[in-house]
This record gives sequence, structure tokens and C-alpha cells, in this order.
Amino acid sequence: MYKQILFSLVLIIALTLFLFSVSKIIKNLKSGKQEYRNDKKLSRIFNVIKYSLLQTKIFRFKFSGILHYLIFFGFFVLLFAIIENIIEGFYPDFHLYLQGKYYSIFTFIQDVFGLLALSSAFILLIRRFVFTPKRLQNNIRSKIDASLILFMIILIIATMFGANIQKILLNDSIGYRPISQYVSNLFNRGSQLSYELLWWIHVILILTFLNYLPYSKHFHILASIPNVYFSNYKIKNNFSIEPINFENYHSEYYGVKDVYDLSWKQLLDSYSCTQCGRCTISCPAKQTGKTLDPKNLILNIKNRLKSIPKLKNSLHSNFIDNYITKEEIWDCTTCFACSYECPVMIEHLSSIINIRRYLVLTESDFPEELKTIFNNLEKYFSPYQIKVEEREKWIEELYKEPNFKKENLILLNDNPKNLDYDILFWVGCIGAIDMRNIEVTKSFAKILTLAGVKIGVLGREERCNGDLARRLGNEYLAQELIKTNIDTFKKYHVNKIVTICPHCYNVFKNEYSYFGIELEVYHHTEYIYRFFKEKKLNIIVNKELNITYHDPCYLSRYNNIYKKPRNILKLLFNFQEVKRTKDRSFCCGAGGGRMFIEEKKGKRINIERLNTLIKENTNAIATSCPFCLSMLIEAAKSTKKEINIKDISEIILEHFKLN
Repeated sequence: MYKQILFSLVLIIALTLFLFSVSKIIKNLKSGKQEYRNDKKLSRIFNVIKYSLLQTKIFRFKFSGILHYLIFFGFFVLLFAIIENIIEGFYPDFHLYLQGKYYSIFTFIQDVFGLLALSSAFILLIRRFVFTPKRLQNNIRSKIDASLILFMIILIIATMFGANIQKILLNDSIGYRPISQYVSNLFNRGSQLSYELLWWIHVILILTFLNYLPYSKHFHILASIPNVYFSNYKIKNNFSIEPINFENYHSEYYGVKDVYDLSWKQLLDSYSCTQCGRCTISCPAKQTGKTLDPKNLILNIKNRLKSIPKLKNSLHSNFIDNYITKEEIWDCTTCFACSYECPVMIEHLSSIINIRRYLVLTESDFPEELKTIFNNLEKYFSPYQIKVEEREKWIEELYKEPNFKKENLILLNDNPKNLDYDILFWVGCIGAIDMRNIEVTKSFAKILTLAGVKIGVLGREERCNGDLARRLGNEYLAQELIKTNIDTFKKYHVNKIVTICPHCYNVFKNEYSYFGIELEVYHHTEYIYRFFKEKKLNIIVNKELNITYHDPCYLSRYNNIYKKPRNILKLLFNFQEVKRTKDRSFCCGAGGGRMFIEEKKGKRINIERLNTLIKENTNAIATSCPFCLSMLIEAAKSTKKEINIKDISEIILEHFKLN
């Protein structure tokens, strides 16, 4: 009777403290802006099963992934034993009793996974101090936190085994427990006092662990499941930027000035962070010595949120600069590697871009180089200071080539009544203006027209797609460009687009729908692959050419296009994969407007990427993005490395004969 009364008091105190701590966290989350995140429920439930329960992302780092999963699954199995122990505090003889042999299966699994979880926790604890990976070399506080949690897990499982062993020795055990039985053979007899002591230690450790979670990074144990459920990753295809409704906006400023301007989901991200460092070692900015560390950015959002009640003049006082620096906000290339690697689906880019919006739209505080870029976008509708008429020069050059089929390329503003074309070829700013990438544009146009595809082009009526301005935080300018393009699309009844630029591809496919238009969008590698399947291309095989392929971020991680470019190259050449490839590809450094911002700190991202692409016998590097092409060529020139770097369409045109 005394045991039940004492246990009731301990349990009430522990649960009260836990609920109080959690209620403060919930209050903090509620301080964020409202955001609807409950559409496509079945897809979200599937994400929870795949990423939270099966923890598939964990295994991208195999060794630590297996150990982490054994602890997770071991604890999941042991949860039933924990429930038994808690209820036993009220009813000493209680068991989650399943009849006969079925209960033995239950206890057998508990014993086996208990040992696996115990062993994994020991290995991870040693790893924290002896063989620590670079991504886990955190500050001392984080190291103590992780070690304390692992130590408590070890003690919780050890006391569970100790209590089970005592029960076996006292002939009071039900079910088959092979490991506990084996260890019990090392002892002569059991003790009821020892059992009671182990039971109390076990239960108090569990309640202590529960109350420590809200103050630890391991709160992700509770926060990660809802965070995965409410994530938009693979719900809206990839990361896409929600537009600002300028006509119905009720704040005195735009974007994120302080944590209260973030949504509740963005705040939940900060409580879900496991501090595993996977985003850190995947970030091209961090890995080349820049200020940005995606992990620290998310953690500092939580630190700011937790500090607000302690500050007198807290609201909008010191978030930017004191918790998050402008330098790290502008370091981001928006390559999506951070979120892609995150096992709990944190959306780093959402916070970064919304802080950029505040700096650009409200404070006019941005890198000096961007003044020219924004001015050019407003005046010339591209980041380059070149008149719109220049967008048609590549067409004039093609028309002069003797074997070019002019009738298959229709300049729409010259032929407003001739809308008999199969698809609009969206060239993009860099493809129409940059001298090197004009060659790519012409190569793909030749492939299309020689294959019998009638293409329409907008020429001087083409405007920047808005992606650059959106990623840089200038949402107002982006929407002006987007609306102009949509009006042009409607004017020429455009609903199907092919483009050589992954940034154009992504914004048309995944973001223009926010502005009232649905488009059927193809990347040029998809179209070329279609020609292969339809046997419109005669193959000239050149297996002496050792070639590798650089995956553009906005084509690979953003839109999951990996196989088609590779399948083409494998048919033609001696294709070689490099270490950092496919969804682990390293950014060229151009995304998020970084192509137009000078790298003043650390190593150059494009040089770092080029070095990972070159093998001893590599003859050529293929890519499928005009920005990547420019960055890699620039890296080769600056390092004086002689290597053939071309767009996939150029290489194909050199090695194929069309029917």
C-alpha cells in the first residue's frame, strides 16, 4: 500500500513537471504565424511511416544509422515493458499478459532488442569521445547533453535487465527471456529487496529522462513525428516558396524580422533538430569555410525563442545580428542539401529566404552586388545589362546556318497569328545572353528542329522567370516578372514548355501555379531522352571518351531527375560516377543568387566542386544547367585545368546523327 501511495506521488509530480515544460514549448510554437499544413493526409501519414518509424533517411550514414535505429527500435519495443513497470506501481502483479507462447515471443523480442539497444548506446557513447565524426564535434554543452542521454538510456535498459534477472531468480518471471536467463545463471539466488530497488531506479530514471527531454536536443524524440507529418517535403514535390499576398498584407514590414514572424512549423523545426550535423557536412557554404551552418541557424531560432521571456524589450530587438547574422543568410546557395539530408524534415530554406525578404523589402539591406542585379531585372528584365533585343541574336545566327530548318523555329512576336508549334522553348536569360551558353541554346534548338519538333520562342518578349529575385528575397520584383510572363503565356496560348535551365524548369513547374497558371514543363534532358526512346537519334558510340556528370541541384534534389541524363551518356561513352553524385551532389555555388555575389570568405565553391568531379582518366564533364556550366568553366580557368566541360546537348550533337 505504501509503495502505491509513494509511486502515485512520484508519478504525479513527474507528469506535472513534464506537462508544464511541454506547455511552455507549445506556447512558444503558438506564438508563430498560422500556416495550413494538413492537406494530403495519406501522403503525410506515409511520410511518418517512412521517415519517422522506419527512419529511412538515417541509413544514408550507414554505421551511425544502424546504431541509431537499434536504439530507436529497441526503445519502441521496450515501451511496452515500461508501461508494464508503470502500471506495476499500482498493481504489483500486473502484466500485459498475452496467453501462453505468444507472451514468450513478446518477452523474447524485448530481451534481444534490449541488448541490441544497450550495445548500440555503449558504442555511440564511446564514439562521442574517441572516434567522433567531424559533424558531431559540437560545443561542450551539446556533447554533455548527448552523453547524458546515452548514459541514461544505458542505465534504463540495464536496470530493466537487472529487475528481470531478479524476477527469474525469485521464480516470479513470466515468458521466455533468453539473455536475462543466461545472466541469471551467474547468480546463486535472488532478493526481493534488490528487485524493488532496481524497479524504483528504473522507473525514476524513466521519469527523469522524460522530464529532461524538453530541455535537451533529444526532445526531437517527441517533436520529430509531428514535424515529419507537417513537412511539405514530397507533399509539394520539393521546397517551394510561398508567395506574399501584397494586396492583402497586414504587417508594417515584409518577411521575418524576429522569431514571431516565423510560422509555427518553422518554430517546430527548431525543436525537432537532432543536432546530427548531416546538414552541416552537406552544406557547400559551410564546407568551403563560409559563416553559414544550417544546424546552428535552426538552433539559434530556438535559442532566440527561449530567450524572449527573459528579456525586457525582447520583441524585435536583436534577432538578426545577435542570433542570426546577415552574412550567413547571404551565404546560402539554396541547394536544398540541408533539408534533403535532414532525418526529421527540417525546412531550413524557408526561414533563410523569409529573412532575406525582410532584409531586402523592408531594410534594403543586401550585398552591394545585388543593387546592380535588381536594377537590371527592373530595367532589362534579366540580371544582365543587355537590351531585350539581344535575346534574339542567337536566332539570327541559327537562321544563317545552311542546314538549319528555319520553318521549325517560330519567333512568336514576328508571327503572332502562327501558333502552330509543338512546344515553347524557354531559353532563359543566361541561355539567350551569355556568350558561352548561347552555344548550348543553339545546340538544343538544332536537336529539336532536326528531330522534327516545331518550337516557338518568345525572343524579346521573354523575361526573367522570377526565380532569381524570389531566392534573393525580392518577392515584389519577382511577382512583377512572373505576372508579365503569365500574360505573355496567355497571349500565345502557352501551356507546354521545354527549357535548358533547371531554375526555369523548377519555378515554372512548382511555383507558377501559386499565381494562377498550370504549365506542362520539361527539361531538355527529358526531351532528349524521349528522342532516344522514340529512336529519332542515330548513335555514334565513343567509348574512348571517359565522361562524368555533374547533377544540378535544381534538377536533382529539387526535381528527382537523375536517370535520364545518365542513361543517355552511358549509351555513348565510358561513363564514370564520382563520389559526390546524384542526391549527394555538391553545389556549383551559383544558386540562390550566389552567382552574382562575390565569395569573400573561404574556398570557392565552384573550385571545390570541380575537384570532386575530376578523376585521373576523366576526359570530359557533362552538365545540364547553364549556371553550373559557367561556374565549372570559370573554376577550370582559374585553376588552369584543361578539361572538356560541356552541356549534355552539345556533347550529344557532336556524337549523334539524326534521322
